Amino acid sequence: MKVECNGNDLSDAVARVIKAVSARSTNAVLEGIRMTAEDGTLTLTATDLELSIEHMIRASVVESGEVVVPGKLFGEFVKKLTAHNIVLSSGGERLKINYDRSEGEFGCYPVDQYPVVNQIEDTQHFEMKNSEFRDLVNKVAFSVCTDDAHPTLKGVLLEIAEDGVTAVALDGYRLAKCVKPIVATTASTSIVVPARAIMEISRLVPDNDGEIKFNLHKNYLMVRIDATTVTTRLIDGEFVNYRQIVPQHFDTQVYIPKAMFEDAIDRAVLMARTEKNNYLVRFDIAQTDMTVRSHSDVGTVEENQPVKTDGADISISFNARYFTEFLHYMNCETIVLNLTNATSACVVSPAGGLDEYIYLVLPVRSL
Repeated sequence: MKVECNGNDLSDAVARVIKAVSARSTNAVLEGIRMTAEDGTLTLTATDLELSIEHMIRASVVESGEVVVPGKLFGEFVKKLTAHNIVLSSGGERLKINYDRSEGEFGCYPVDQYPVVNQIEDTQHFEMKNSEFRDLVNKVAFSVCTDDAHPTLKGVLLEIAEDGVTAVALDGYRLAKCVKPIVATTASTSIVVPARAIMEISRLVPDNDGEIKFNLHKNYLMVRIDATTVTTRLIDGEFVNYRQIVPQHFDTQVYIPKAMFEDAIDRAVLMARTEKNNYLVRFDIAQTDMTVRSHSDVGTVEENQPVKTDGADISISFNARYFTEFLHYMNCETIVLNLTNATSACVVSPAGGLDEYIYLVLPVRSL
């Protein structure tokens, strides 16, 4: 293989695909990035057998071929060469990289040991606006379970229907659900996408009103974003029936300005940030005001907030971190805390937006 390319293009390509390089594999070749030169393009591919990312750049191909370079080392090296034109040439299991009047050389992995990445074509698919998909992922992915004991919950549930896409993530302490419109679909199904994959796709999608097409085949999902292709294996197993978790009726509804509430929570978290206290805060809710209280060995804070309450007064405690995470992504002026009692889940939603986005969080022992 011999190919000439722009250093900035090569560095950008490596930065995109390296997210799929395996970090903890017993198979050393999965720590590599495969580079294939042919027909005026250089294609970089990385996979850990669950997630695969491929990116193509323009290049002057003198001799077709392919090599598998050590991903992390190669990525750090080409990051320093963005201002140069680069010539890559390989012979055997060595790759030489020439730039200006200098050169470097890398030992490579055997190409024949690198796995073949599944190609998904002419399959069922669904399409969404780029901005709608990014917002969907932002509003639920942070609630994904990180515990290996619950592998199904380590992904985001996508329920695909003709009238929209519903995304759900939960970890046993909180649940996030978001509904977004769909542009078109040939599929009516439910899939569980690994959190790592769906968040990486979201990062690659431009934040505009363009459209993104998802292809589905058996237990794989594939999406093309300009010159980048992402393929992920879907998570097998039955997702939790979240509809049984979300309460349908509430005794108390508290309306509070979102920005004011978020600031109060942020200050309460600062005071409650101790390992022993576990970010514990208490809400004392009355008809026209709510007091947010937190304390630790270093001090105490009481935030008094004006609210409008429909229903009975209530005192209830939470891990405040579960509020700070979702409030960052809730775009509205007023939120509603939907409550039943001090031991039942709280469902938070934008005022008037219960059908589009909800966030459920379980209470903890009172202060």
